[in-house]
Amino acid sequence: MSAATTKMHADELDIDAALVEGLIADQFPEWDGLSVSRVESSGTDNAMYRLGDDLVVRLPRLPGGAGQISLEHRWLPGLAPQLPLAVPEPLALGEPARGYGLPWGVYRWLAGANAYDSPIRERTEAAVELGRFLVALREVDATGAPTSVRGGHLHGRDDYARLAIRDLDTDGVLDADRATRLWDETLQLPRWEGEPVWLHADLLPGNLLTENGRLTAVIDFGCLGSGDPAADMLPAWTLFDGESREVFRAAAAVDDATWERGRGWALRFGVGAAHYYRGGKNPVLAAVGMRALQEAIAAP
Repeated sequence: MSAATTKMHADELDIDAALVEGLIADQFPEWDGLSVSRVESSGTDNAMYRLGDDLVVRLPRLPGGAGQISLEHRWLPGLAPQLPLAVPEPLALGEPARGYGLPWGVYRWLAGANAYDSPIRERTEAAVELGRFLVALREVDATGAPTSVRGGHLHGRDDYARLAIRDLDTDGVLDADRATRLWDETLQLPRWEGEPVWLHADLLPGNLLTENGRLTAVIDFGCLGSGDPAADMLPAWTLFDGESREVFRAAAAVDDATWERGRGWALRFGVGAAHYYRGGKNPVLAAVGMRALQEAIAAP
């Protein structure tokens, strides 16, 4: 089988439209015969295929992504009614078959384009809406919630951060001294002492949908779980700036230490994405990563 998606990882699975058509025909015959077309996306963990006009199929690209689809199907139906922005609606959970060894899912199609390709026009308005979305998410009872992969402290991500900083400095795209100083300061910040709260934990522009320049939905909950809310401050440096950044901070209602840990998350994400996806592997994520690290370093 030849994969229709461009591979970004050495262990990426083979996925194409023929596979999706076969899986649907075998497991959900009520949707058999609907058109199947690949959805262009800069995402790295999942391939997406439009199914007819109203549905989308989501399939993990990597062996390690086996739990993401099940996670969304388990938790999103309960979270969605309590959130002020639209989120994906899982409709059916597919089983491994036809040589594809992971769970996969069918979802309701959400209209709109991602905020990287179709940028938000009124950023201060979006900053308020996204900040309020995070407050609402944190207020949902997290009892029994799984721990988010980004819910812990940044100490465990130290080695790769320093390696990426050194390599990007060698490439001439990063001031290693300033980046290392901010990283060291981040690791000295007080840890989160509150109860774990719900996190989206992957709030990149590609995971936000817009229509007519307005924020309408939050997608891709593959990192959903509980932990330190700092990881959800990422949009402050990947999406907002100036006034909109301060508006987002106020609307998200976090304390100073959480905000500064969030800045550290932006640096860590930024150096990691710019380092891993450089060289054309994923130009969009490399660019988002570069913006994040530059904004984090430059922020007062």
